[in-house]
Amino acid sequence: MTAAGRCAAAAVGALLRDQPLSPGKVSLAWRAAVGPVFHRVTTVALEPEGTLRVGAADRHWARELHRSRPLVAARLKQLLGDGVVTRIEIATSSRVTAEERQSHARVGHRQRRPPAHR
Repeated sequence: MTAAGRCAAAAVGALLRDQPLSPGKVSLAWRAAVGPVFHRVTTVALEPEGTLRVGAADRHWARELHRSRPLVAARLKQLLGDGVVTRIEIATSSRVTAEERQSHARVGHRQRRPPAHR
């Protein structure tokens, strides 16, 4: 028996690989690879040479993405095809808006307080 998540990922990958490369395709593959929470706190752009530039809302999310990079790369390869994403660069980004961060906070995730407030 095949797990539903694995079956769905394979089906999405088969559909995506046959479509022309576009920002929308990359965004959809990114969301499928990382899930809704990471998608909400990141921005992505695929450079022509295959570098995926990821902007994370803050250092916490950048660190978590660095830890998950091998799994994310494998999922993107499955979804977009071999050789489309050759490298993943992760940095903090101001492009994730304050509204998106507040939306994330409302979902129930704790925000870190500065050390003086602990």
